[in-house]
Amino acid sequence: MNPSLDKYFVPEPSKYPIFGSIALLLFGAGAVMWLNEVGPGPIVFFLGIAVLIYMLFGWFGQVVRESEGGKYGKRVDASFRWSMGWFIFSEVMFFAAFFGALFYIRVLSVPWLASGDNEALLWQGFTGNWPTAGPTAAETFTPMGAWGIPALNTLILLTSGATLTWAHHGLIKGRRDQLRNGLLMTILLGLTFLGFQIYEYFHAYADLNLRLTTGIYGSTFFMLTGFHGLHVTIGAIMLTVMFFRVQAGHFRPDHHFAFEATAWYWHFVDVVWLILFVVVYWL
Repeated sequence: MNPSLDKYFVPEPSKYPIFGSIALLLFGAGAVMWLNEVGPGPIVFFLGIAVLIYMLFGWFGQVVRESEGGKYGKRVDASFRWSMGWFIFSEVMFFAAFFGALFYIRVLSVPWLASGDNEALLWQGFTGNWPTAGPTAAETFTPMGAWGIPALNTLILLTSGATLTWAHHGLIKGRRDQLRNGLLMTILLGLTFLGFQIYEYFHAYADLNLRLTTGIYGSTFFMLTGFHGLHVTIGAIMLTVMFFRVQAGHFRPDHHFAFEATAWYWHFVDVVWLILFVVVYWL
């Protein structure tokens, strides 16, 4: 039965929120225990991940079945759009905090340490030039250059945004082959980006002496690029799920918000990388 536009679908009480709470509890407790070398830490950590995966498959599977069963009307669609919009806004704030920390370090903190009496009284000889590992760093390092793998990865992500948009147009026009091919190309480009980033990290550790422990530059570099890589990984998983749903015959030109939500997320990841490329690699 298709709901009318003025009706709102109310699902039955679900067991999955409690499983999500248990998963996060096990995940957090296991991580803390692992970091403090408490015996069962790794076991608890991976048990939390297993419960989380169970919750995700079960809960999202239920939503997919309800959506494909025609139970969602315009009001449910609007709530999904608002929810995804607020989720992406929270992600914007997540990265804004890290970019804000980088701004504070580069523009305020490091120059302050190298200025006037502060340099004379605290860290004599510290120039405050960026990039720097900080005034207490003993080892030298080479910063990661922009023109090489980072520039190539920028081109890859920009291309992936174009292929995803091409796939979306195929969905709207009912061209399923274009939809499948565009999605597949986007997934492959995302995986290529991750492969190059992994190689970049090996290069940083092996050849540049650039590590997570390389003072403030190393910590901010790996924090920003690492969290972005995590988001690319999540986006690639979402795109892969969309691809299998397309293979199963899901989505219609007038009913495909899950695809749109994934596209929003992927384009957000693209924009974050452009900012990251400029302020972390280039400037």
